[in-house]
Amino acid sequence: MIAFVSGPVAALAPDSAVVEVGGIGIAVQCTPNTLSGLRLGRQTKLATSLVVREDSLTLYGFADDDERQIFELLQTASGVGPRLAQSMLAVHSPDALRRAVATGDEKALTAVPGIGKKGAQKLLLELKDRLGEPVGVPAAAAPAASGWRDQLHAALVGLGYATREAEEAVAAVAPQAEATGGTPQVGALLKAALQTLNRAR
Repeated sequence: MIAFVSGPVAALAPDSAVVEVGGIGIAVQCTPNTLSGLRLGRQTKLATSLVVREDSLTLYGFADDDERQIFELLQTASGVGPRLAQSMLAVHSPDALRRAVATGDEKALTAVPGIGKKGAQKLLLELKDRLGEPVGVPAAAAPAASGWRDQLHAALVGLGYATREAEEAVAAVAPQAEATGGTPQVGALLKAALQTLNRAR
């Protein structure tokens, strides 16, 4: 079991990072939220979970141990593999998932690509006593919504895009961010911004 990787970030892609550990580049699958905190050449430490399949070994990386623990707990539900667990964490923070399960919030789970109404109901039943209670601050106490622009811009520049390209992508997803009403999910906006940039190229 590889519990974490620590070292400089050697490469960044829309869904993964390469961390240099002892002269070896370790590829780690990450959510957009985790990737948004990484910068090329900067030291990082990612909590990791190794998923072993007959034909592959895949390392998933997380900003902290809490996120990794939720990733592993989600997979104890039937029908939830590592990719779906990672998608759930790309859309919701660990505490948002705990809140959704604790309050039976079907709508929050169906916001995740690949989860329909019946799947959400089944997950709520299976995960009810597994994720525990929310531990952080409630969503209402999160930082002001204006900070998403700086975070998104920094994440795009960290992925290697030019400052001008990053500014245009931030402007392109601004209507989507403002439509949320509350604090936008930087991870979801990063995905949308990357799609915009890929279309422009």
